[in-house]
Amino acid sequence: MGKLINGPFRPQPPHVDPPEIQLADAMRKVGIDPPPNIQIDGQLHRFSTKGRARDDSGWYIVFPDEPIAGRFGCWRDQIDAPFRADVGRELTVAEQMISARRQNEARERRDAERKRKAEVAASTVEAIWANAITPSPDHPYLKRKGIQAHGARMTGDARLIVPLFLADGSLSSVQYIGDEKRYHPGAVTRGCSWTLGEIDDGTIFVAEGFATAATIHEVSNRPVVIAYSANNLPAIVGQLREQHGDQRDLVIVADNDASGVGRNKADEAAARYGARIVMPPELGDANDYHLAGHDLHALLFPPSDGWLDEMDAFSEQPAPIKWLIRHWAQADSMMMVHGPSGGGKTFLVLDMALSVASNGAVPEWQGNKVYHGPVVYLAGEGHHGLRGRVAAWKQYHGIKKLRGWISKHGVDLNTAPGYQRAADAIRALPEPPTLIVVDTLHRFLSGDENSAQDAKTMIDACGGLMKEFGCSVLLVHHTGVAAEAQHRARGSSAWKGALDIEISVVPPNDQGGPIQVIQRKSKDAEMAEPINGALEVVEIAGWFDDDGEKVTSAVFVEGEEIQPQETSALARHKKTFERAWWAGHAQVSDDGRPYVAKEDLREKLMEDGNAESSVRQMMKPSETNRLIGALINSEQIAPESGGWSVIDNVWASALMLAKKG
Repeated sequence: MGKLINGPFRPQPPHVDPPEIQLADAMRKVGIDPPPNIQIDGQLHRFSTKGRARDDSGWYIVFPDEPIAGRFGCWRDQIDAPFRADVGRELTVAEQMISARRQNEARERRDAERKRKAEVAASTVEAIWANAITPSPDHPYLKRKGIQAHGARMTGDARLIVPLFLADGSLSSVQYIGDEKRYHPGAVTRGCSWTLGEIDDGTIFVAEGFATAATIHEVSNRPVVIAYSANNLPAIVGQLREQHGDQRDLVIVADNDASGVGRNKADEAAARYGARIVMPPELGDANDYHLAGHDLHALLFPPSDGWLDEMDAFSEQPAPIKWLIRHWAQADSMMMVHGPSGGGKTFLVLDMALSVASNGAVPEWQGNKVYHGPVVYLAGEGHHGLRGRVAAWKQYHGIKKLRGWISKHGVDLNTAPGYQRAADAIRALPEPPTLIVVDTLHRFLSGDENSAQDAKTMIDACGGLMKEFGCSVLLVHHTGVAAEAQHRARGSSAWKGALDIEISVVPPNDQGGPIQVIQRKSKDAEMAEPINGALEVVEIAGWFDDDGEKVTSAVFVEGEEIQPQETSALARHKKTFERAWWAGHAQVSDDGRPYVAKEDLREKLMEDGNAESSVRQMMKPSETNRLIGALINSEQIAPESGGWSVIDNVWASALMLAKKG
């Protein structure tokens, strides 16, 4: 019998695999076969990713000093992924900076080597293509695939070759088609394509390989763009959208491969840039499907899917809003909770998310019914503190089991490797989530949150997750630093336009008081009345720090009222009226008072994302608990010639002074 040791329980440090094993696992997760021996020495290493003796498209650079970090990827499949070894604890800020610097250095070394090889290959490729000859229609590959040459050429050793063009039309590489397919060594293939047929105003098909594209072109008589690999699909579809506009009908013909990579990359491209996807119902590509005697034309041009509904039938049955938390968290929607750093927004979001994940143990949230389901919490920072917060919440509510999962670290969701990493992990779960939380947005965003383009790529990524998993996505974000920015999310205005529900967390003021939770936008329903909350300290049973002191955390609970609800609602109505006044160029009535025309107010309310039916209600004088009715009833405004003027002297004076300033 073992000896008992008295004293506080201290959890054992987690097991951490050696960095070589972690790197090999990271490669497998993105579809790369790792080399048998991995050397962590800060040098560029090339290796075969397909078991081919002469293939060296795989690469990695990892630096040996702590914290161990670098990059890896595959030039053939356009994979580029950062790597940082898990050390069993959260890295310090200094270590995170060192790690990021090494990942960037690895990228620079990789790019320099890639550029050198590409320059050498470029001049060779042009000569090879110029000297290649037209193949016979009886060429073995063409006969086996049942296709025509369509401009493909042949080398002296009877291999077919097909060209890879950059977006500017310049020849970058060639693919040799013999017993196996190979690209010219060292040449750039990422973002390269070749189009069979002439692009006009109609449908454009996109496929992976030459034989697949040739078959589609012959069956459909439509232009087909060859992407050459599944990983290249997002880049090529993005180029086509940029060149031909958002209205062009793009159709990705995905390969139905056993790994699922073809469909996954087609889904990613479609979610980002908008495209239809068709895929053979059995394993193989479109060429295999056609050669097996199936009707490829019917697959490429399916009958109407019923996207257009007849209006009378559409309006016969009500379509009630589906909720995760009634009035506060909508199903199948994109939401955001924002607030200043340290203001309690993560505690609030955890309280909402864990209530949904409580499997029925928490029936209501702040008096609102909870509809339960699985939750995925993508946490980009603060895992040590987050662990305690979840434990404290479970203890406070007396819950043993949650239907939820938390990520180990953040990824760049708006990049192909990051999206793939997150989507693959979610696909592997025993059940799809009803809610995905992204905490915080900037930890999962590659780029600038102030950039509308970067914001769009993140919105598209979230939309892709929502579409694939049939779930909601809740983004946790910061507010700006300035006082006037505390009611809105930091960064591009594109965030607000994409949201179905927007929530502000306002921390206590200098005199104390509760945390205020204010709904700023509810696209499909009436905005909920604000709630007040507080953080209650919880001692976590059985948890002790290194000094033997009890570990504490906090949970979000209902708090005291800071002011009457009517006053809060009236203040919000006044803010809405003010924003419409500024948007309408701060007009003034004949007697010198701030004036808002009906059309200016209507336009601003619609711009804020309110449904047209809600706008009509908000502008009715008879609705005394809505915008115009409340302001008239409280003698803040009065009707005046197609609009309203401010009659409250204090408010009117403040607005006129602001206009002069």
